[in-house]
Amino acid sequence: MPLKLSAFPKCYLDRIAGERSMSVFEWIEQAKQLDADGLEMYEGFFTSLDPGYLDSVAEAIRGAGFEMPMLCCSPDFTNPDADARKRAVDHEIEMVRVTRRLGGPGTVCRVLSGQRYPDVSRQEGLEWAAACITAVLPAARETGVILGLENHYKDGFWKFPEFAQKKDVFLDLVAMIPDRTNFGVQYDPSNAVVAGDDPIELLKAVAGRVVSMHASDRYLEPGATLDDLKQTDGTIGYFSKLRHGVTGKGLNDYDAIFGTLAAAGYRGWVSIEDGMNGMGEMAESLAFLRRMVARYFPGK
Repeated sequence: MPLKLSAFPKCYLDRIAGERSMSVFEWIEQAKQLDADGLEMYEGFFTSLDPGYLDSVAEAIRGAGFEMPMLCCSPDFTNPDADARKRAVDHEIEMVRVTRRLGGPGTVCRVLSGQRYPDVSRQEGLEWAAACITAVLPAARETGVILGLENHYKDGFWKFPEFAQKKDVFLDLVAMIPDRTNFGVQYDPSNAVVAGDDPIELLKAVAGRVVSMHASDRYLEPGATLDDLKQTDGTIGYFSKLRHGVTGKGLNDYDAIFGTLAAAGYRGWVSIEDGMNGMGEMAESLAFLRRMVARYFPGK
């Protein structure tokens, strides 16, 4: 079977998880128009963690003809408060169990390092994040869930950017967690662009450990340059002249990305983060990804 594609409604993130003007069930129903195999979820989409409610979400996903390949969670493992880190570990363990309930064994539960608090040193942050992820691993092993550490920019509801946003910090953290069965990398090329890093160099460094992928794209407004982007490096927010666009029409080299994944024997999902400019662009992005999968993963 070819690689499967899933959709994540970045365009509706605030409406579903913030202001609650749209329900996760409404998103699932709307997604029926998309050529996707799965729907990725975000922990903030749920209004309850009661088993009956979660089962109703799972039934809605299946009833719409989809699978649930990944639950996006945003644990803050670098909080200077040890009690807060403990609560983050406990919550992530609960999310691992939610992931298993919604998606079954082999489903990815995203983890992050945490926020880049001004008073937390690089070494402290690395040690705390690695210790917290390691503390969650037993639950992942018990449930058959895979923890996917994303090279992230910033959760939309956080104050500070991602601690391990930059490639060197991210790679150091990945290296501190040797598990290759229930832990891996959730790769996002656009986040590498925002960080001022080369997304292909990052992918080559972690290709053998990628367990899931976000496929979005960015483009620069007229007059903006890559040098302008690199100078901002994403640490104080998204570059104002960097915009979402149709996947395959922006700054990311998807031939190089898919070629690298194919050479590494990648078998995970590809999830599209799109729709910021309308569902039509999300459909166009999915069509592009179908073509890329057919080209680089024929008959697989």
